[in-house]
Amino acid sequence: MRKSLPFVLSKDRSFFESLGDWMGDVLYDELPEKGFECRDEQIFMAYQIEQALKEKNVLFAEAGVGTGKTIAYLLPAVSYARYTGKPALIACADETLIDQLVKEGGDIYKLQKTLGLVIDVRLAKSRDQYLCLKRFEEAEKVETDEWIDDIAFSIPDGVYAQGSMIAIQPYGERSDYPTVSDEDWQKVNYNSIMQCSVCDLRNRCGQTLHRAHYRKSTDLIICSQDFLMEHLATKESREREGQLALLPEVSMMVLDEGHLLEYAAQKAMTYKVQATTIVRLLERLMVDGVRERTLYAMEKLQDDHELFFDQLRDDLVVSKEERKRINKSNALLKYGKQLIDDVETLLEELVFESEMYMIPEYELNMAEEYLEQYEASLRIFIAQGDAVDWLEETDGEETLVIMPRLITEVLAEKLFSKKLPIVFSSATLSVNKDFSYIAYSLGIRNYQSFSVPSPFDYEEVMRIYLHELSQKDKTSRVQQLLRDGEKTLILFKSKQAMLDFKAELPLMERMYVAFEGDRELSGIVRDFQEGTVKTLCSYHLWEGLDLPEEALTRVIIYDLPFPPHDPLFDAKRTFAENPYEEVELPFMQLRLQQGMGRLIRTSNDHGDIHILLNEEEAKQRETFENILAVTPEIK
Repeated sequence: MRKSLPFVLSKDRSFFESLGDWMGDVLYDELPEKGFECRDEQIFMAYQIEQALKEKNVLFAEAGVGTGKTIAYLLPAVSYARYTGKPALIACADETLIDQLVKEGGDIYKLQKTLGLVIDVRLAKSRDQYLCLKRFEEAEKVETDEWIDDIAFSIPDGVYAQGSMIAIQPYGERSDYPTVSDEDWQKVNYNSIMQCSVCDLRNRCGQTLHRAHYRKSTDLIICSQDFLMEHLATKESREREGQLALLPEVSMMVLDEGHLLEYAAQKAMTYKVQATTIVRLLERLMVDGVRERTLYAMEKLQDDHELFFDQLRDDLVVSKEERKRINKSNALLKYGKQLIDDVETLLEELVFESEMYMIPEYELNMAEEYLEQYEASLRIFIAQGDAVDWLEETDGEETLVIMPRLITEVLAEKLFSKKLPIVFSSATLSVNKDFSYIAYSLGIRNYQSFSVPSPFDYEEVMRIYLHELSQKDKTSRVQQLLRDGEKTLILFKSKQAMLDFKAELPLMERMYVAFEGDRELSGIVRDFQEGTVKTLCSYHLWEGLDLPEEALTRVIIYDLPFPPHDPLFDAKRTFAENPYEEVELPFMQLRLQQGMGRLIRTSNDHGDIHILLNEEEAKQRETFENILAVTPEIK
């Protein structure tokens, strides 16, 4: 049901004029009367967004920490949603930040309470954030630990009962299981080979119920940027198959921490081939009654797939990076071509099997869909074109990742050509107020932009210390710092860097530190905020984490966050005229600013930032000292 505007429209004034009057009343009068600070930067940002809505433009809205960016975009977004009859979409950097945006005491909660508004806000999380009943049933047969029982007891009784699902509330979100580790969750969540359209449990699935729920939002839908990009990447194919797109039509978009959109787009447009997935998938088709020719075709594909991955491992360039470079040998390319032939032969045989009805329809459709994607991936891999490829570990499995390089063209076509108002909101979108780096990375040519500073007096509330020491002494320096019990966030440039630190930390001290990946991340953040743990180690939380006042009083930057030397960033370097100036430096500067921005979130915050610099990193001091909020002290 369409909701009324939070202000009255009159015949002699347009919607945008009335919106401007209302925002002025709220920001200058109503909110300050209720104890909110009147911030010129916040008011300026709100009116710049109003202008972008009016002109249906892309807006880079860079506003320093403490500006009140969320309220600045919520006021015009909710109003515009009600005016157009379509919800506004807010896309956060990742799933963890979605929960923070809607938490009790957050900005949406405060706005509703203060203005007496009832805002219809619903969450649209990525598909891998939901329980898959099919995969859960498989895992339940082999898993014996307590976590699988916890999930079993959480599934509503009516899911497996006959009858209407109307009374069953959405269930099965990742955040519902804070004690389940990431490793265990990846055994039961949705993954890309599951074919929901032919699943007999699809109408009883938590993901389906959640999707039906968020589609009915009248004001706001909040999702991750990953999910937004997955929606754009799959929209046309889903509609061709008679399915609804993952997200409904929206009136506008806010990309919170919008500087990360490029990486979300790259992730959504990748092809993935896993070492064991196809073997397990084909084993499920080997049922009684399948023709001998089909069994032989499946066995040959399995054997050649294993030979391909054996050769792939031999062709890897040894490194500690998460993404492993591949030196493609002639033998590897030959195996790839053979696999394409194998897949085509098997698909022909499966046409005959579909007429025999020996293989369950769901299993057959799932296999055919996967085999077609598998073949498309291999064709790109052996073509030796502009695609970027590497080997990584995904969901505990060796995974060949193949990513088309030219995402700018795809984004231009699917997103930035639609005359849809799009607001990039972040404290760090530019380098010294120059937005060309992010605009070029995303292929955006026409845009509005502004940059306003933080209202905080950093000299009064923050100290920054630079520690110049050897790499091997970093762990011991962190141990010294942690002895005072301050609430500390330690940020690492990569997962491997965090794991190396964890391995070096004595076992007894490790017990008092929370590491990303040990449990569900929003649960770890909640424990850290409540003081259950004093130290949180992360390689993802450089942006978006909001822990005010005594919840966080120290940030340690363990290493300068230069991009890794992996195939993805090496491809960026290859296509840059000056890789250091165009790729290395702006990435590090933006990420460093984001990491430091975790400390001071409100006017009541205080604390220290410690940046650890080995011999090579110390040589880079002049490249980042000018972006530090206060003059650092050398330790």
